[in-house]
Amino acid sequence: MGETEDERTSQAGQLFENFVQATTCKGTLQAFSILCRQLELNLLDHRDFYSSLKAAITYWKAKGLWGKLDKRASHKEYSKGKACADTRCLIIGGGPCGFRTAIELALLGAKVVVIEKRDTFSRNNVLHLWPYTIHDLRNLGAKKFYGKFCAGSIDHISIRQLQLMLLKIALIVGVEVHVNVEFVKLLEPPEGQGTDGPGWRAEVRPAGHPISNYEFDVIIGADGRRSTLDGFKRKEFRGKLAIAITANFVNRNTTAEAKVEEISGVAFIFNQKFFLELKEEAGIDLENIVYYKDNTHYFVMTAKKQSLLDKGVIINDYIETERLLASDNVNQEALLSYAREAADFATNYQLPSLDYAINHYSQPDVAMFDFTCMYASENAALVREKHGHQVLVALVGDSLLEPFWPMGTGCARGFLAAFDTAWMIKGWAQGKEPLDLLSERESIYRLLPQTTAENISKNFEQYTIDPATRYPNLNSTCVRPHQVRHLYINGEQGLSSLGRSGPTRTSVNISRQESEVRPSRLLLWCQKQTQGYRGVDVTDLTTSWRSGLALCALIHRQRPDLIDFDSLNEADCAKNNQLAFDVAEREFGIQPVTTGKEMNAEQGPDKLIMVLYLSKFYEMFRNSPQSITGRTDANNEDYSSRTTNSLYNSINQALPRKRIPKVLMPNQSAPPVGEREEQKENKVRSMATQLLARFEENAPSCGMHRQTSMRKEFPQGLGGSDTCHFCKKRVYIMERLSAEGYFFHRECFRCNICGCTLRLGGHAFDSNQGAFYCKLHFSQQKISSRHRRGEVILIHFIKQMLSQHPWKRSQKSLITHIFFPIPQNPALPLQSQSSWPLPQKQIPSAPRRSSCCLYLKRRNCSTGTWPLLESPQLLKENKLTEPQRILQMLNQNQKLHQNQAVIQRQLEEVEEKQRALEEKGVALEKILRGETGDDSSDETTLLQTWFTLVLEKNKLSRYESELMIL
Repeated sequence: MGETEDERTSQAGQLFENFVQATTCKGTLQAFSILCRQLELNLLDHRDFYSSLKAAITYWKAKGLWGKLDKRASHKEYSKGKACADTRCLIIGGGPCGFRTAIELALLGAKVVVIEKRDTFSRNNVLHLWPYTIHDLRNLGAKKFYGKFCAGSIDHISIRQLQLMLLKIALIVGVEVHVNVEFVKLLEPPEGQGTDGPGWRAEVRPAGHPISNYEFDVIIGADGRRSTLDGFKRKEFRGKLAIAITANFVNRNTTAEAKVEEISGVAFIFNQKFFLELKEEAGIDLENIVYYKDNTHYFVMTAKKQSLLDKGVIINDYIETERLLASDNVNQEALLSYAREAADFATNYQLPSLDYAINHYSQPDVAMFDFTCMYASENAALVREKHGHQVLVALVGDSLLEPFWPMGTGCARGFLAAFDTAWMIKGWAQGKEPLDLLSERESIYRLLPQTTAENISKNFEQYTIDPATRYPNLNSTCVRPHQVRHLYINGEQGLSSLGRSGPTRTSVNISRQESEVRPSRLLLWCQKQTQGYRGVDVTDLTTSWRSGLALCALIHRQRPDLIDFDSLNEADCAKNNQLAFDVAEREFGIQPVTTGKEMNAEQGPDKLIMVLYLSKFYEMFRNSPQSITGRTDANNEDYSSRTTNSLYNSINQALPRKRIPKVLMPNQSAPPVGEREEQKENKVRSMATQLLARFEENAPSCGMHRQTSMRKEFPQGLGGSDTCHFCKKRVYIMERLSAEGYFFHRECFRCNICGCTLRLGGHAFDSNQGAFYCKLHFSQQKISSRHRRGEVILIHFIKQMLSQHPWKRSQKSLITHIFFPIPQNPALPLQSQSSWPLPQKQIPSAPRRSSCCLYLKRRNCSTGTWPLLESPQLLKENKLTEPQRILQMLNQNQKLHQNQAVIQRQLEEVEEKQRALEEKGVALEKILRGETGDDSSDETTLLQTWFTLVLEKNKLSRYESELMIL
């Protein structure tokens, strides 16, 4: 009997080993099925499956895996596998993010089904892994399935290998996986059967598959950018063209191939000789190239368009990116040759053969695409209710937010979204109110596009599905329940009327039609928002706003906690307006365009100013349910029932007036610099999240009748906010920027030391001197002499280190460029002007925008120290004395600089578009104010055009804020 038991144990161990070593999707599923049949395990018993499998497999190699999974399952958030015990979940798509979500839901105790339309894992491309991702996968037992996982300094893995690994873990924890099954659509519960009848189901292909009879409480889309779930509108973000080429070559794992070194990232600015020689020898002009060695030899490079045209890869040059990179405009043979030549040159011709691997289309695995084109969903989740049955629908992975390729964000942000979704489903299973659940999920989703490897929590060991363990500055209530009411679909609108919306482009080239909202609609919206408030009667866009009560009412309608409206004094107009300006800037990121004192002018506020300012409130809050519900006045009369005046019926005949700049009162003091910077960072972050969460819809045009000439309603108001703080010249409304209570032109906003042009959110302000700085020079103003001495010591140490080790000339040049990147300039600190020579062609002729900012990224902003090597003592403690170790660390800086180059290029394009809009807006404003002498133009048309330009500029500003965060 004992021998029989030993034989069974040995056989089970061998079958488990076959399962672990399986190298294909079908092979893995087949080996797992044989294992379960041998052990007589019920695959449908998800609650006890893992414990039964663990008890049956006592194979010594499996014990380490059980220990890791048990440790993960012991997190309190899982409630010992009972947190979602009665929840049935369907996950569409068997990619890394789909399986990672499935594992978390299985640990929560849910019944999880994954469907995948293919039965092979054939994506050879290699993913860059953030440190937390490596830690997470190791804790799930990744090395038990793939022994070479992130060995040594390796921080990447092929998508195919990652899928295979996560599939095996998902099967072990009881996830039900079906391949060759395609999701078609979500089926509503049948009518007339009540809550006891069938619930939400999925229509799949093939039609007779058992999955079609399953009922689900949760549906999760993880099927990539072409998500098949209804109800999720998407936006496309596109910057300046940047063409990436990926290529996978067969890795035969020979000795010669093993000796070839990887290229973790080489850019033109770091090795100009390499790229110039490549261009001269092969006619291939690249901006950067990366080479990773995994199941394949994986190369990814950014090619210049002209080079691709010259080599015949791109046949015809088109302005539209879609036409330029369309398959019929690409010579596939030339593309294969182009990528092979670049790979051969990059590896110094050391790879014995470069035969292309085959992708899932049975074609050579090479691709060319514009990596600045990204898709994002407007929302992360929604709830549907029909005939008494509710279903929670969510997105993860590329279906939710496509990655920005240079930053390697795909897998990292995808896993974070998987954890966030699991946290939401736990709340759903525990009966949390749908609107509260959705508002929390959308609040967390706003953090996702801003997430980097540097700004998430560094205590990886404490990571759980609870977002508070991963996001240091979490605000899970920034989106209010009333703001997500449209995501709760209660059956009044069928699925057929909510067909999938194709992506709408939100790029630098913003469509004007997308922002078509007339001023009359703005006035009507403001009337509804302020109805019933004491002392507020909005009849126009000028005098009705003078007291400041209307602005405060507008804010109070959306956020009653921000302003105590009942305590406001109607007579104190300047104070009321300034309060509204300050609160809107601090909480909503809406910058003021005038001051409270100017609003209190005798003739009332300027109409163009109010149109521009109120349009930002309209864009931000027009979809809020508060825009529909009203407030009654003291006589219980519904304000909306009153007869409202037309936009042009009650125009205030304003005269030119003198404006007074905002001045601090004697009993007021400027907030500390640290608070100013923190507030400014929050403002930029708030505006950036709006880019992913709020998109303008087309609004119907309202008829407007031409009135008599109204030149005098747009007076020329000089002084105060009309005068640039720096050049003292006229600054028109469209070109007006504001910071720290000052108003100025875009080109006048410069660092007080180096003269580089600043961007809002990327500057620092010295309240004592009233001067603006780039963050580099602001930190240098505050740095202590002790830090300066420490920096000098560090430079001396680096020089000494370079002289003591046998560095190659190219390595020495790289370190010189990293640590001494700034050319000699009398405005820069002394220690930046080292004796290390720089090539003459790298010295710019004049300060460029953000040149100091790029330099700053190499340094710590607050102390002026170097991020990699803070002091000689730290070098000694970490034993960073070997050249290979130093170069390995410097590779991280190289990647950072590559990302900055791409983002900087997009920022420059945004700036060009903003300047063009500003020029048009200034020209229109001059006509409206009668400064050109042209009285023949239609006022209504001009004002509508000007308002459209305002909305377009608002969008560009939000896009710029997103890029500043990246």
